[in-house]
Amino acid sequence: MTQHDDTLVLPLPPAPSIYHPTPRLAELRAERPVAEVAFPDGSKGWLVTRYADVRQVLIDPRFSRAAAAGSGGSDTGIALVATDSILGMDPPEHTRLRRLVAGAFTARRVEELRPRVTALVDELLQGVAARPRPVDLVEHFSLPLPVRVICELLGVPPEDQHIFHAWSDTIMSDAGGDPAEIRAAMGNLGAYFGKLIADKRAAPANDLMTALIAARDNQDRLSEQELVNLCFGLLIAGHETTANQINMFLLTLLHFPEEYERLAKSPELVPQAVEELMRFVQLGEGAGLPRVTTEAVELSGVTIPAGSVVVMSMAAANRDESVFADADRLDLTREISSHLGFGAGAHHCLGAQLARMELQEALRGLLRHLPGLHIAVPDDQLRFKTGMIVRSLQSLPVTW
Repeated sequence: MTQHDDTLVLPLPPAPSIYHPTPRLAELRAERPVAEVAFPDGSKGWLVTRYADVRQVLIDPRFSRAAAAGSGGSDTGIALVATDSILGMDPPEHTRLRRLVAGAFTARRVEELRPRVTALVDELLQGVAARPRPVDLVEHFSLPLPVRVICELLGVPPEDQHIFHAWSDTIMSDAGGDPAEIRAAMGNLGAYFGKLIADKRAAPANDLMTALIAARDNQDRLSEQELVNLCFGLLIAGHETTANQINMFLLTLLHFPEEYERLAKSPELVPQAVEELMRFVQLGEGAGLPRVTTEAVELSGVTIPAGSVVVMSMAAANRDESVFADADRLDLTREISSHLGFGAGAHHCLGAQLARMELQEALRGLLRHLPGLHIAVPDDQLRFKTGMIVRSLQSLPVTW
């Protein structure tokens, strides 16, 4: 679908399968890798689809996140959150806040957490195995696992999951979401964390929230609003995508049973399997958070003027044949470390190491506890939540 001036209209047609991006992205990557687009609000911008160009947008400071607040590509719930948080900042402000929390997500710190995560996986899957079949994996495993991990790290009571997850779902809505409902959910989460922060001030604990409060109160390294926004941003980012990745990883593996069998027979492949699945799995069809050019920039022979909104397709970049041979094939033996599943540059996912470890332990646990696992309904009976920027299953009935 194009306008008379050959400007591409977003969103693109949906993909016919949850396992591959819409074929239109491959056409654009080959023929119009930097394409002028019209956003749903009628404003114009640019869509970038080649790996090298997407990575350039992510790492080049001439593509500003801070300048993108309120732009045509900023009409999702997470974009509204980004406007007032670390997600919407450029260095040095972004660097200042990121340094406050980076220590909790280093490779060394994450490895120290692995035994606890493995124990949680075992506890949850033992509970799954004891239930009448089929069992909803969303309710009993893929959601509670990352919720409990991020809650323990931050210092949030996991029994409040039913409260904050509904707000989180609203915030993760797509361009069709009601801005008033999104802002109300943000306000509710802000009030929730305001109370938790007050409780932590009265009774400090050994958790990340207490450390951030100390950085606020003792060192004046962030404002009170930044403290609240950082806490609820970490909570959302720390469980939403990981829970949905567990579901989509499993669906994808079972859709390609030869790869699932390969992993079952060779569980030592789990770490590189996670990287390949991060590249391959279609967690969402939309573009990432937009950037705005601070000066004219050339990509793939196209000059993007200063002040232009630029959005990127990670799905297209991660299927770029010039980088990944036979890119539309899932290959768990593929040696890979260059996918863009966690982004790149200053906004590279802060919790990437934690997410990797959780996904590794989730896959190991499923192989260990539920041999012969399979989905209890056909693909066309799977029900996804509507209006979400990521593919989020309402339930995932499994048996074994």
